[in-house]
Amino acid sequence: MNRSVFLRAFFFVSVATISAVSGAQTAKPHTEGYRDTPILPGQKWHVHDVDRPYPHEVSPGSTPGAPPADAIVLFDGKNLSHWFQWEKGKRVAPKWKVRNGLMEVNGGTGSLYSQDKFGDCQFHIEWQEPKDVKGTGQGRGNSGVFFMSRYEVQVLDSYRSATYADGQAGAIYGQWPPLVNPQRKPGEWQSYDIIFESPKFEGDRVVTPAYMTVFFNGVLVHHHQKLNGETQHGVVLPYTHHEVEESMYLQDHGHGVPIHYRNIWFRKLKGYDQPE
Repeated sequence: MNRSVFLRAFFFVSVATISAVSGAQTAKPHTEGYRDTPILPGQKWHVHDVDRPYPHEVSPGSTPGAPPADAIVLFDGKNLSHWFQWEKGKRVAPKWKVRNGLMEVNGGTGSLYSQDKFGDCQFHIEWQEPKDVKGTGQGRGNSGVFFMSRYEVQVLDSYRSATYADGQAGAIYGQWPPLVNPQRKPGEWQSYDIIFESPKFEGDRVVTPAYMTVFFNGVLVHHHQKLNGETQHGVVLPYTHHEVEESMYLQDHGHGVPIHYRNIWFRKLKGYDQPE
């Protein structure tokens, strides 16, 4: 055994022995790792670095789609305390309906904005179109999920319904159609799981654009897709400078179709090796 291997083995055994003698039962103290391995490219850590922080422990949801322990729940079926609406330039109490654990778009009252502001995030939402189909194309249960009040993932009844590709359910509206259409029948619940990476600015200049990864009913429909700018009907818009964190909103498209939402939550995303 050469000297470096011997010292590495000695260090590994010594740390493990100290932990065993002290009776440590928690995973927090480091008991395995090295300090003489190569530095990882672009990082400050050695390969298998004994000093590298452990990831935070987060209890997952009890069932698929349920919020994990570190999620901020925007709607749990009880009330709209995390939301507001705009009326004549002023914030007002929400006028959307809550019943049977669901929120319902109250057509004509305006879109619903989150009190919480966030940028980079993991986002989950479930939505339902009416079983009795009304309207056609873009008039068939139109709503949307707007990140930072600017970047939309379309909500629509696109089940065997014709409309322009970059405007159907799961589209990054007006920019990218979903890779596939995995929508369930009207009346059944749909889900989005979205990783949103907000744009980064230096002054008014965009240094990093926004990206989205979207799972629609568990099916990947956008894979780290770059956004051209803000999303809107019929135009191509550039990015405009905004804050690092902003409200998101759920769209009232004004068609009067009772679209339902439930189980809405997000997690703010942080980098690797974050302290407790």
